[in-house]
Amino acid sequence: MTLLDDFLVRALLAGVGVVVAAAPLGCFVVWRKMAYYGDATAHAAILGVAFSLAFNISVFAGVFAVALAMALVVSALDNRKTSMDTMLGVLSHSALAIGLVAVSLVDGVRVDLMSYLFGDILAVGRGDIALIWAGALIVLFFLWWRWSGLLTATLNPDLAIAAGISPRREQLLLAGALAIVVALAISVVGVLLISALLLIPPATARPFAQTPERMAILATGIGTISVFLGIVAAFTFDTPTGPTIVSCAALLFAVSSLAARLMGRS
Repeated sequence: MTLLDDFLVRALLAGVGVVVAAAPLGCFVVWRKMAYYGDATAHAAILGVAFSLAFNISVFAGVFAVALAMALVVSALDNRKTSMDTMLGVLSHSALAIGLVAVSLVDGVRVDLMSYLFGDILAVGRGDIALIWAGALIVLFFLWWRWSGLLTATLNPDLAIAAGISPRREQLLLAGALAIVVALAISVVGVLLISALLLIPPATARPFAQTPERMAILATGIGTISVFLGIVAAFTFDTPTGPTIVSCAALLFAVSSLAARLMGRS
């Protein structure tokens, strides 16, 4: 019997793999104030599930394609003079509803919607772990490669243009990385909780990070702790694992917010 034969070890490895990709990327979502952006991309994932079932392709490929398409649509709308919060809200909920309807129309396939909506991290196999970590390493390489450009375009678009960096290009690259994270996370925490994993660890780390790099590292650590505590709590109290992981992350956020207030940080 090897270590990977233990389903709790596989769950932990899968959860940490998702966090390693989601937490640093989520920092850019927080800095750009794009919470609804993550929601819209994540909710589109269920439509990707419907396409993968209908055309008999891998769930990862279907979810990635649809999440990427949604991310590109949202990026295109970002340059228009529209109320972005309203538009993203419409896209987010519409994508989720259309996806649920599409899944119900797929003939000859029994679908456990709960596993796609809230994840089933305890059921991940060795192949899932390999796919998750391969995607996580791709996202980490992308962030290492484009960190300076992404950061400059996020914090000061005018300075980025002056330095020869295209904010539009950086946003499209960010959209592609976000689509990878959504495709990775759907089996772990599900569609409805992906955006929470993107947002809560960076938001928890923000008051205690003096530099963007420290915030990304601290967010990854907080996300890893959330995964560990969530799996242990779910196993102990027999609760749904994905929501329990997010609940632990939310608890850490509450504690960090209180600590930041006591220390006079914002």
